[in-house]
Amino acid sequence: MASTTKDYYEILGVSRDASQEEIKKAFRRLARKYHPDLNPGNKEAEQRFKEINEAYDVLGDPKKRAEYDRLGHQAFTSGYEGFEGFKDFDFTSGFDFGGFGDFFSDLFGERTTTFREAPLKGADLVMRMTLTMEEAFSGVTRPINITRHISCPRCGGRGAESFERCSRCGGTGKVGTRKGFFSITQTCPDCGGTGRKAVRICTQCRGSGSILKTETVKVRIPPGVDTGSRVKLSGMGEAGSNGGPPGDLYIEIEVLPHPFFRRDGSDVYVEVPVTVPEAALGGKIEVPTLDGLTKMTLPPGTQGGQKFRLKGKGFPDPKGGGRGDQYVIVKIVVPRDLDSKGRELISRLETLYKENPRERLVRRGW
Repeated sequence: MASTTKDYYEILGVSRDASQEEIKKAFRRLARKYHPDLNPGNKEAEQRFKEINEAYDVLGDPKKRAEYDRLGHQAFTSGYEGFEGFKDFDFTSGFDFGGFGDFFSDLFGERTTTFREAPLKGADLVMRMTLTMEEAFSGVTRPINITRHISCPRCGGRGAESFERCSRCGGTGKVGTRKGFFSITQTCPDCGGTGRKAVRICTQCRGSGSILKTETVKVRIPPGVDTGSRVKLSGMGEAGSNGGPPGDLYIEIEVLPHPFFRRDGSDVYVEVPVTVPEAALGGKIEVPTLDGLTKMTLPPGTQGGQKFRLKGKGFPDPKGGGRGDQYVIVKIVVPRDLDSKGRELISRLETLYKENPRERLVRRGW
């Protein structure tokens, strides 16, 4: 290890509770930015590149990271109390010596294993789309504009048009640091573990391996989505690295409120005004649904607030599980601004009540 005492998390620009995936992404981004090939003659960038590699060598290994979180930098020096000499070694089994094959080959300079950075999937993207309730009910196809990084078509995402073997690590991607009798293997600071160095940087992506592209694509939103639903567009996210696949694009849905309908899961509720004669005598009335107008029968003596179900008139299940129901809530509307004849008719109607509708409330002392 180098003599760096700066916090490794600070070097990579991540929080202490960052996931291993976040640490990998931070390392890739910074390694590209400060790679010596992209900063020829820049000693500050070279030093920064070495710090980044040293930090990732520890934080990129869950076991080393746990020791670092517990003891800090002293966990990787031979002088601290409780130092375990072998815990930092890269013991990859190459011989039947219980995992010590690579250790001895490192020690005597005979290691031939080549290390390469694993392909890394690109980051996912999220976009928000606002729909009316009618659009969410029936589904819709909309064009959207996406700006994202794609793999550079000129260099195939490699960042350079030609490479040569790294002279420092000999193409293995790792170098040994001697500590007394022992040799500890770590990521090569010159090539970042790739085992190769760029001879000619790609002129289109300037070494980043990706370019920014804006394109228009059509998105099909299935019927029945609700606020919080997500529609996935595979492979439409950010470009991957080291030959990894691109991420995905998620369309997050927000459904606007409706002036008449209220949604509860797959069911729909609507309040329908009816006249006093319609409620008293019953009959067929037209009610709105998201499918359009439909007819419904009111039984005689319908009360205000009474609820009726229209089966199968609710929202479809986006996964094909049928449809919900629509519930019609009756609201009795009393005429206003009555003339003398109207008041007389209402007075006659009052004589039809055989009991005081509030009698039970009065009996309880309310």
